[in-house]
Amino acid sequence: MSGTEATELRGARADSWAWRTDKGEDGHMSHKLKDDSVDEMEPEEKIGNPEKKISKKDYEKALGKLQVELVKLQEWIKDRGLKVVVVCEGRDAAGKGGTIKRITESLNPRVCRVVALPAPTERQKSQWYFQRYVAELPAAGEMVIFDRSWYNRAGVEHVMGFCTDDEYREFLRSCPTFERMLMRSGIILLKYWFSVSDEEQERRFQARIHNKIKRWKLSPIDMESRTRWFDYSRAKDEMFVHTDIAEAPWWVVDCTVKMRGRLNCISHLLTMIPYEDITPGKISLPPRQKDTGYVRPPMHAQKQVPEIY
Repeated sequence: MSGTEATELRGARADSWAWRTDKGEDGHMSHKLKDDSVDEMEPEEKIGNPEKKISKKDYEKALGKLQVELVKLQEWIKDRGLKVVVVCEGRDAAGKGGTIKRITESLNPRVCRVVALPAPTERQKSQWYFQRYVAELPAAGEMVIFDRSWYNRAGVEHVMGFCTDDEYREFLRSCPTFERMLMRSGIILLKYWFSVSDEEQERRFQARIHNKIKRWKLSPIDMESRTRWFDYSRAKDEMFVHTDIAEAPWWVVDCTVKMRGRLNCISHLLTMIPYEDITPGKISLPPRQKDTGYVRPPMHAQKQVPEIY
């Protein structure tokens, strides 16, 4: 995808989810969105109205097409030695994890990896604040997605009192300089803020409380955050004032409808890095080696997993 085409993509209608493939002068295949698929949906199911949910069928169809493009982007990153950092921040239960999962599930973990750091150790607390995040930055040909990042200091650490006011103010001063330094070194930095309404967050929290599979997602900090909703709102606003810089702006993803938010975020990500289709062509499976007298050991000589199902 050329830079011009990427600009056109940013202006494409949000309810356009079919891909058009064009062949450029250099023979590479370029990709952009077209509007044909919108007419196939009922009006209330179109992917342009944030008040409406998307049918699962339409969601999976759109997601599948976007994931094909993510694979093409992955191959481009690897081939051109790009270094990409995607920062995902937002409210608890806003949809960060689900979006990250849909981005990465079809990608090579050696090219695209997720970083979700635990609370810092005592030793890390004594280091330069950004130090443990620097260790996770990508090498050439890699994309790193931060599921929460150095912005913990502007959010949870500040609101919950895990850092001093001086440390907080220093972060707001130094963060733009740090990010500009990353970009001057050749890193492509994208920052997403996942937004969710108060009512929808409460609904998701309640769903997690009653779901044994998801209950682990609710930490004591998550529960406390509900009682400090407006403190977090003020912290987010202040963070944007200081760190929403021209070189690395914040992009807000409305995830009140999770499926819609996932599609919008992935679609936007694909427009931010111009790429071309260099995925391998069709592959022919070679014939298996001819048997030259190999004798397989008896099955009873090996420990077998019980066939319970």
